Amino acid sequence: MTGPSAHSCLHDRTDGGCAACKVRLLSVCAALTGEELDDLEALSQPLHLAPHQALFRQGDPADAVYNVTEGTVRLSRLLPDGRRHVMGFAMVGDFLGLALPERYTVTAEALGPTTLCRFDKRAFAGLVAAKPHLLQRLHERAGYELNLAQDHMTLLSRRSAEEKVASFLLALRERYARIGQTSVTLALPMGRQDIADHLGLTIETVSRLLTRLDREKALLIVPGGVRLVDAGRLERLAAA
Repeated sequence: MTGPSAHSCLHDRTDGGCAACKVRLLSVCAALTGEELDDLEALSQPLHLAPHQALFRQGDPADAVYNVTEGTVRLSRLLPDGRRHVMGFAMVGDFLGLALPERYTVTAEALGPTTLCRFDKRAFAGLVAAKPHLLQRLHERAGYELNLAQDHMTLLSRRSAEEKVASFLLALRERYARIGQTSVTLALPMGRQDIADHLGLTIETVSRLLTRLDREKALLIVPGGVRLVDAGRLERLAAA
């Protein structure tokens, strides 16, 4: 390994390199041993995005793989009729660019200050080919992402507007819990227009429903997010 030593992190972390990364156990990197993490770090390039900065755009060559280590990335697709659909939101521990197409099928933009690890796609593929246990971890991750996509399709096709909003908030709570962030207050780095474009609603409908749920004391709108005052009410709505 050339350049920094295995214990001099490329991402401004303290001693330990990738092994000390606070999101390692949340990501596919958890499948690697200490020596293998050194190999991974040798391929990694730190990347910092400002709010609203694009990581890549729909149609760009898919030449890299990214791991989100801090922040949230919005994934959107421009439809043939010119409308935007928000496909989802990548959070800490999520990998981007693992799919096979040669060009990105979505646009990825930072919602706030965001940091990522960037890996050249060919180099990363070579590492995966040499590490079957990493491949297994990637398969597990792909299965998790497929479940998210299937849940989202069901959400769009079979739910009322109120049920969609409740389900979105509960799903976000589960994703935060998965990365160790458990709180009755949910940060909403995405705006109401993003939520609307994700749920197939108008921004007016999303705003009206959040205000109604606040008025009915199911949640409390706070700066930067919402506090789930009556999670049971939201769970009943989501299960309807």
